[in-house]
Amino acid sequence: MVDRRGFLKISAAAVAGLSLSFPGERREARAGGSDHRSNANPGQVVTPNGFSTFGREVDGVRVFHLTAEPVMHTMTDGLDVHMWGFNGHTPGPTLEAFAGERIRIYVTNHLPAPTSIHWHGIEVPNGMDGVNGLTQPIIELGETYWYEFDLPRPGTFMYHPHSDEMTQIGMGLMGAIVVHPQQPEDIDRDFVIILSEFAIRAGRSRPDTTEMVDFNILTMNSKVFPATDPLVVQTDDRVRIRLINVSQMSHHPIHLHGHVFDITATEGGPIPESAQWPETTVLVPTGAVREITFVADNPGDWAFHCHMLHHIMNQMGHPDPPAVGVDARAVDEAIQPLIPEFMHMGEAGMVGAHHNGHDDHDHEAMPMPQNSVAMQTTPGPFGPIEMGGMFTVVKVRDQAVGDEDPGWYEHPDDTVARPATDEELQRDGIDIPDAPDQVDEPEPPPHEHHG
Repeated sequence: MVDRRGFLKISAAAVAGLSLSFPGERREARAGGSDHRSNANPGQVVTPNGFSTFGREVDGVRVFHLTAEPVMHTMTDGLDVHMWGFNGHTPGPTLEAFAGERIRIYVTNHLPAPTSIHWHGIEVPNGMDGVNGLTQPIIELGETYWYEFDLPRPGTFMYHPHSDEMTQIGMGLMGAIVVHPQQPEDIDRDFVIILSEFAIRAGRSRPDTTEMVDFNILTMNSKVFPATDPLVVQTDDRVRIRLINVSQMSHHPIHLHGHVFDITATEGGPIPESAQWPETTVLVPTGAVREITFVADNPGDWAFHCHMLHHIMNQMGHPDPPAVGVDARAVDEAIQPLIPEFMHMGEAGMVGAHHNGHDDHDHEAMPMPQNSVAMQTTPGPFGPIEMGGMFTVVKVRDQAVGDEDPGWYEHPDDTVARPATDEELQRDGIDIPDAPDQVDEPEPPPHEHHG
């Protein structure tokens, strides 16, 4: 018999030959157009759109190697961004280990700037804390630094630079650390999602790391919907989602449809069961971790997203005046050759649906500059899904296979919202008023003079 930890040790040993050669292997795979989905080994966390590693064991110490370097990252089709990452990817690999173990991490700097690494939330010796100038010298270009410390407790943590943070984190340098307890847990599916934000003006390909307010690309594991991998679980699975907020300025209220979850832990440790509380939305402050746990007892495709509504809209013309009620297409055509990032919101909002005489609707798409993404970017089973940014889907199925996307949910008969029939309206006494021909704009108030 092999216990859970023994199984994980065997799994880690099986991939040990890969653990210190991730950078080249990941770059080669991406060049072939492959996106990386974590393996669903029992007890291993899944990092959607990313990868995780247990490293390798050397004389009883778990060893990892991180290389900080420039990367070309596709946030979704149509948005390719020059970023910085670890081991050829942003976020970097999720580092997994067990409480009580000693870990050794080598950090190589292939960035065009000096850097350092902070192990956020972990109690380490002062000289391992990664704040350049305060606890260590800065890691110069081409240098490789050694870090080694014990892991005192299980939990969800993060790593990121503590050198020119707005620039380096704002370029994508971040990753997760998951420390498992020694004893097995009552968890069937375990996911880690890093929430982050970037200022990438439409038509451009580098984050604006001087921005302090107007972040227009909101991501889960550095992807925006529809490129975010779904979280695939089986009916009645006990599911944990580890939410890590590495955003520069924003908190994120993350909302799950169709289920109630418990908030079970922070980066400071588990919340006692007597102090946990049920929610459908959890506020994740910047620089913090929130673990949520729920039983996936409601089959279907369920939205999982930030409830700050601009955070599920991808790039928008934030600085521009509202254009609802104004047909500004001619303005776009005239201005975009001079200012590529210019775009209006749309005559009827971001979607601007109008009936075309059939049972479906055409959606007026905003004219978009090159290397930019609109909000409505993917077809769904019932038409365009008008979401983007910090949004993904939890797919609950009676029969689920690892992380394999099962496609759209097949609803049982009479369980999908549809147009009401005349007979139903008459039966239930519903009287539909005539739609107004036009809603007049209110007159502006007279200008007041003060003297």
